[in-house]
Amino acid sequence: MRAGYFTDDSMLRIVHRERALALSGPRALLMQAAHPLAVKGLLAHSTAIDEPYDRLARTAETMSTIGFGTRADADAVTARVRTMHARVKGRISEPAGRFPAGTAYRADQPDLLLWVLFTLVDSGAVVYRRYVRSMSRAEEAAYWEDYKVVGELFGLERSQMPDTLADLHDYRREMLSGDTLEIGDWARENARRIVLEPPVPLVARPLVETVNFVTIALLPDRIRREYGFAPIPPAPLRKLLVAGGAEYVKRAVVPFLPDRLRLVPAARAAA
Repeated sequence: MRAGYFTDDSMLRIVHRERALALSGPRALLMQAAHPLAVKGLLAHSTAIDEPYDRLARTAETMSTIGFGTRADADAVTARVRTMHARVKGRISEPAGRFPAGTAYRADQPDLLLWVLFTLVDSGAVVYRRYVRSMSRAEEAAYWEDYKVVGELFGLERSQMPDTLADLHDYRREMLSGDTLEIGDWARENARRIVLEPPVPLVARPLVETVNFVTIALLPDRIRREYGFAPIPPAPLRKLLVAGGAEYVKRAVVPFLPDRLRLVPAARAAA
């Protein structure tokens, strides 16, 4: 098979081959919607929130191609995304957080691309540690190095991304404690409703509620509070329940699953 950007030893492949990573998608989308310029300039501008599950599926397919496909396939799929991004630009009509009305936006502007990239790598690491196994600092650093390749494929330059894992953690602290993120009424009403209340048959509701419970519990505290998610059960108990369930899955379920159930098809095909 022709070479791709990553090998089976790459942390990106090691992490993204796990089906459990599907839990990271809704978390990442809710985090993306916490950026008011991304919401008003990108998500509300497109069908990303009107069709969130299509967006999640497209993101998963793109990441699968990048992670497990050939370089030619990865280049082709990311070139299409960059072409679409180049067409999306304008100005916000109303104030959004610290951004005044009239602020210009472009889908390919580095700060928005970096925030989206961060939500993906952060959500991937959080879910992997919870449901598969722990990650050493060296593995987390290698995971970020792999994601910098992804960032370049989407148009970011190395100088526009945090250099080291410590720099990435600094970026996380800055974004979660600074004044850039602010969840407005539009994001609160639409992102919460659409991501957490999908139109599924009644028989599927218990599974959806379980996934929603996990999604909410794994969100950063500030973002969860600003969305206004119900505090029942209280956050400490919710976190304890998710942690206990995750530990059970990590120790007693995942290690014993056959590859056809545990791993995504692209990972099995690339093996």
